[in-house]
Amino acid sequence: MHALGSLLVRQGAMIRPQVAYRTATAYGVDAEAALDLAVALEYFHTASLVFDDLPCMDDASTRRGDACVHLRHGESGAILAALALINRAYALCWSAASQCPPARQREAFVYLERQLGISGLLHGQSLDLNYRDLPHTVQAAEQVARGKTVPLIALALAWPAIMQGAPRRQIQLLERISLFWGLAYQLVDDVKDVLGPTAETGKTAARDRALGRPNVALLLGVPGAVERLARLMRAGDRTLGQLCAANSSLNFLRGFRGLFKSEFSLLLERAGAVPIDRGR
Repeated sequence: MHALGSLLVRQGAMIRPQVAYRTATAYGVDAEAALDLAVALEYFHTASLVFDDLPCMDDASTRRGDACVHLRHGESGAILAALALINRAYALCWSAASQCPPARQREAFVYLERQLGISGLLHGQSLDLNYRDLPHTVQAAEQVARGKTVPLIALALAWPAIMQGAPRRQIQLLERISLFWGLAYQLVDDVKDVLGPTAETGKTAARDRALGRPNVALLLGVPGAVERLARLMRAGDRTLGQLCAANSSLNFLRGFRGLFKSEFSLLLERAGAVPIDRGR
């Protein structure tokens, strides 16, 4: 399938699969199984972007600095390519989970379904599409982000820990970090959509206002969104400190937090905003 080939060539930042692989190996998942898990999460993510860009969704024209898949290969080709990625992703998830203790396999797949299904990613997408019927508040906009953005980060962080039967407290901390990082990541995306232009963001900009979609930067203004971002990152840092104190093998997550900070700082520089670590 030409559409599938073009998807796999145009990679994104690949932060989620890197986090997933490192977290899985930190909890004792076999390296091959950890790689299967990481690739599966990136396939799920890429498929979600293809669906997001379709005319019936965001009607976007650019993604990752190139024309969207449906514009290059048609809507039917894009849909089939996304479904192929999802199908392969579930196979890889099964391969990864089969390496964990049998008693943990059912819990792992229940968690996977909860994050991707009608309580997670699909729910968030539905809220996004029907945002016109929701109150246009920060709380409502962040509820969409909890469904659309947080689940894949939670799968990268918490799912490997669940697979290996990690202490419940550590799983809770990983989920809290997923929430803070997910909301922060979506805030950055919101500000990018407001600031544009497309050439600098790698995807079609100014779509949220045009389509009436949730965007915290539109609700609070860019300075207000920046302040909200700073609070989320500080909360995430506190939680990350607690997690690393409980399990020092997860100290590498501080490095990934640094990658987030670099991206955020560049964005804030463009916005003429204050540093995200102000007041720490």
